[in-house]
Amino acid sequence: MERFYFRQLLSGRDIAVGDPLASQMVNFVYLIGDRETSEAVVVDPAYDVDAILETLAGDDMVLTGVLATHYHPDHVGGDMMGHAISGVADLKQRVDVPVHVQTEESEFVAKVTGLESSDLTTHSSGDVVSVGEIDITLIHTPGHTPGSQCFLVENNLVAGDTLFLEGCGRTDLPGGDPSALYASLTQRLSKVPDSAILYPGHQYSAAPSASMEHTRANNFVFKPGNEAQWLAMFGQ
Repeated sequence: MERFYFRQLLSGRDIAVGDPLASQMVNFVYLIGDRETSEAVVVDPAYDVDAILETLAGDDMVLTGVLATHYHPDHVGGDMMGHAISGVADLKQRVDVPVHVQTEESEFVAKVTGLESSDLTTHSSGDVVSVGEIDITLIHTPGHTPGSQCFLVENNLVAGDTLFLEGCGRTDLPGGDPSALYASLTQRLSKVPDSAILYPGHQYSAAPSASMEHTRANNFVFKPGNEAQWLAMFGQ
């Protein structure tokens, strides 16, 4: 049995079945863990906390933490367009585990979820969160939001809304910064090898994952040769 535990759950299909908002938003939730120690963390638990915990229990895994890519309610819970989305706060009422966020994102996560700052464990880029013997490297990738982060684990990149197979996260929402996102994609993620598999925060493409080599070769966000050309795509 492989020690590395990894599951990709699609909202509206694997969790939150029958929830029209979850089906519309097509968010991915990720479970990452160590099968030998039965420990696991969840990335961006939203929409259906009960189903997430039931999935872990069915796999004989125990939740030990939460990793939040960024503060938007479709990833951590909260109010979005008048819809109340279940998320991190509901999860912590069932299992009191640490919630790992980038320092720059902590105030926003607290505001959206209603959690106290003391409920959040803050990090800097390059920090490592270990689940059993599985190490997860946190990469700060601002641009979509000030404290967006990606997770590199066992040559897999869980990217949240920083990078999709086709396109990238919006920069026209509060805290968005196209220049910062360009730097994140071309510099901060340059350490991620082409062989790594990209797992995005939403299923905005036919495939749910792809290699970074394929993504870099085919995703239009990597076409601009410099920041000026990149900003021109945003009309700036």
